[in-house]
Amino acid sequence: MNHKLASAIALSSTLLFSHTSYAQDNSLSAAQKQAASEVEQAVKVMPTQSDVTIPWGMVQLPNNDLLVTERSGKLRLIRDGVMIDRDIEGLPNVVVNNQGGLLDVALHPEYSDNGWIYFTFSSDKGEGKGSNTALIRARLKDFSLVDLQWLYKGAENSEKGHHYGSRITFDKQGFVYFSIGDRGQRDVLPQDLSVDGGKVYRLHDDGRIPNDNPFVDVAGAKTAIFSYGHRNPQGLATDPNTGRIWAHEHGPKGGDELNLIEAGKNYGWPVISYGVNYNGTSFTDLTRQDGMEQPKLYWDPSIAPSGMTFVTSSKYPKWQNKILLGSMKFSHLVLITLNGDEVVEQQKVLDGIGRVRNVYQGRDGFIYVGIDGQGIKKLVPQP
Repeated sequence: MNHKLASAIALSSTLLFSHTSYAQDNSLSAAQKQAASEVEQAVKVMPTQSDVTIPWGMVQLPNNDLLVTERSGKLRLIRDGVMIDRDIEGLPNVVVNNQGGLLDVALHPEYSDNGWIYFTFSSDKGEGKGSNTALIRARLKDFSLVDLQWLYKGAENSEKGHHYGSRITFDKQGFVYFSIGDRGQRDVLPQDLSVDGGKVYRLHDDGRIPNDNPFVDVAGAKTAIFSYGHRNPQGLATDPNTGRIWAHEHGPKGGDELNLIEAGKNYGWPVISYGVNYNGTSFTDLTRQDGMEQPKLYWDPSIAPSGMTFVTSSKYPKWQNKILLGSMKFSHLVLITLNGDEVVEQQKVLDGIGRVRNVYQGRDGFIYVGIDGQGIKKLVPQP
């Protein structure tokens, strides 16, 4: 049996995961299909009145307002389910270029005390034409950002308009992690520690480099790097139970991955992959190599994964302690069950919800989903 096919997991319903076997929809028992149906029927999708076209990121403030990033460069606020007709001012110059623009947003874990909000976006700051991903933080005062601080900027600007990453998460120690994609330069950036791109980064909350980062003593390396060998990570989340960092990334044609991110590890792109070029030709014959990490899960065909959150809210008892992420390509959500650090099950839910851009669990316990062209939708548990 073809190894790539044998290692993939069909995404049509509830499935057990294995690197050496896969299950198709017609192999599911009636009980499994019923369980999947019950999970999906447990929520109702409720739209908010929002006009963002590509809602890349969102966070919920202590007063329950939703702060939403629009990839076109606008920062908007949703209050009581209605988007306020006023942009938040004070962002630096955002380069809107194909996949580039205003990207993720995250609150500092101690936001209630310090007021820091973190953003990633495509910036032309620095030398060279084009742009690269930047991380900043600022505070919100009324409808303006104040006290803005630059924390990191990918040094190698490029005029290419894709693979910026980029998501943000914090670990339990207060370190901030963010991702930068390979910027469409797969053969140059991801495996080279001396350049930015194709990496996950780790910083102190104020932008300082942690002295225990894995490459601080490697000559010529970018010392903010935490892991490398990534293609385009657009999902990044911290497991609230273990504190470990998980990421998913877009593969080429096939080979989207879910990875457990660990210090100093090489995730293989583009040396190893379960995908091929978009025209169907091969760029590598390798799916494994010593010193390179295997994904915990990969999708073939690609689902175009987007956003990611760990569900902890008691409002969704059948979803608790699972990963929830989106599929832009197939317009559904994916619910993933872990056993320790291994994926054991996944379910497709809310098929047809729309082109999912982001998935977020708010402070109020509700799950919000950003849908391209449709704005923000709220998943309301049903009795």
